[in-house]
Amino acid sequence: MKRLFLLFVACGLSFWLPMATANEALPTENDPVAQKRAVELAAKLRCLVCQNQSIAESNAELAVDLRRQVREQITAGKTDQEIITFMTDRYGDFVLYQPPMKGTTVLLWLGPLILLLLGLLGMYFFLRKQAGKGEEMPAPLTDAERARVAFLLKQRDDSKT
Repeated sequence: MKRLFLLFVACGLSFWLPMATANEALPTENDPVAQKRAVELAAKLRCLVCQNQSIAESNAELAVDLRRQVREQITAGKTDQEIITFMTDRYGDFVLYQPPMKGTTVLLWLGPLILLLLGLLGMYFFLRKQAGKGEEMPAPLTDAERARVAFLLKQRDDSKT
C-alpha cells in the first residue's frame, strides 16, 4: 500500500513539476494587467513577415520573438510608449499599424484619399464625355438612302430562298 502511494506521489510530481517551471517562463501570465498590456501592444504592432497581421495574430517566428520582447520589456517596467519607441527604432515605422504623420509616411496617410479623388475626377470626365456623345442624333435618311436600304434588304431576302 505504501509503495502504491509513493508511486502516485511520484507520478503526480512528474506531472505538476514541468507546469510550475513553465509558469515561471511567462511572468506576464501571472499578472492579468501586464498580460492585457502585452496583448494590446501586440495588437498595435505589425508582423514584419506576414505584413497583414499583428504580432498578436501571427505565428511567424519573428512575431513570437517580438511578443517575447514586449513581455520582457513590460516585466522590466517600461511604459507602452517606451516599448513602441524601442520597436520603431529597431524595425522602423512599418512595424506600427498607425504610423506617425511625417514626410516619409505622408503617402501612406494621403494615398487612399488621393486615389479616391483621382478616381472620382476620372469618372466625372468619362461620364461628361459620354453624355456629350448621347446628345448627337444621326440625321434622318434621305429618300435615296431609303431606296438603297430597301433594295439591299430585298436582295438579301431573295438570296436566302
